[in-house]
Amino acid sequence: MSRYHRSMAMNGGEQDTMPAVALFRSLAEPARLAIVSRLAAGEARVVDLTRHLGLAQSTVSKHLSCLHDCRLVDFRAEGRQSYYRLTRPELIELLRSAERVLAETGNAVALCPVYGDPVPAAGEAS
Repeated sequence: MSRYHRSMAMNGGEQDTMPAVALFRSLAEPARLAIVSRLAAGEARVVDLTRHLGLAQSTVSKHLSCLHDCRLVDFRAEGRQSYYRLTRPELIELLRSAERVLAETGNAVALCPVYGDPVPAAGEAS
């Protein structure tokens, strides 16, 4: 049985999945996922990320701090600039695997009534 099978009892099975849940939660916020995706192409400064994402510097810094606390990104200082990079190459493969899953399922997650994008009911404006 898969380690991540949904019907596992809380007395061990679900507890074992909590680190994976935390990892996916850290990537579930769109801005953080966009930052990780951008850093998959190579290191970047906060100013590079703000331009790329169209977000405020404070927002990007907050998300980088979260990703740093999760040990998914690190940085090096060069003068007054900090250059951020992914800490684990496996994270890039995780993103690629997610893209393959989405492609193979026809992006069905987007249609999920719990986790997908809300779809307006018939007659409602979108």
